[in-house]
Amino acid sequence: MRADALSLQAVRKVYGSGGGAVTALHEVTVGIRRGTFTAVMGPSGSGKSTFLHCASGMDRPTSGRVLLGDTDLGSLKEARLTELRRDRIGFVFQAYNLLPSLTVRQNITLPLRLAGRSADRAWLRSVVDRVGLGDRLDHRPAELSGGQQQRVAIARALVARPEVVLADEPTGALDSRTAQQVLALLRSIVDEMGQTVLMVTHDPVAASAAHSVLFLADGRLAGELHGPTPEKVAERMTQLGEPC
Repeated sequence: MRADALSLQAVRKVYGSGGGAVTALHEVTVGIRRGTFTAVMGPSGSGKSTFLHCASGMDRPTSGRVLLGDTDLGSLKEARLTELRRDRIGFVFQAYNLLPSLTVRQNITLPLRLAGRSADRAWLRSVVDRVGLGDRLDHRPAELSGGQQQRVAIARALVARPEVVLADEPTGALDSRTAQQVLALLRSIVDEMGQTVLMVTHDPVAASAAHSVLFLADGRLAGELHGPTPEKVAERMTQLGEPC
């Protein structure tokens, strides 16, 4: 078993062709170790979204390799890649992406039902307790606050016991107090459950919840910061040309 839950090896991504071609990622090589919380930051247009799309298998690199554990995503056909994303990667989005007609319980277990599997009751209870939704399982999303909806999304990401959770601006739609609660939850599932989390964010405060921050600039890795604080992250972003 690899020490890295996820790794990108010399990943290059080019959109378009000829004179209009745009290189979004330039030979990016990085490993995300198991049981860590890593944030990805960079100025607008730095390649953060492309990085996440390639890391998740939603976009294929022009060259280079993306490995989930020992599995080379580039070697998989589309149907197998879809299965892998459902079974081995958890996703958390800024917009929650919950189905309004389903209850909290049904939203959380949806990935399993799509895979034709039933939920492990003990694990489901553990996840629900971890995210603090034990008394909300029969509610629908419209009956929940934004923070509670994001907790549902985090539980949904965890229910299949994924190897890595990918979070795209998970606190972007939340007020600062609720955002801190969600970030504390993400940190706790890493520190106490051994989960691996990779989070893209533009917010230095959000990034400071992680163990380390990777910085992108113009599609290239521009350094890493361990033990981040909001002040250190903001200072590094200013050096990359992004006002904070």
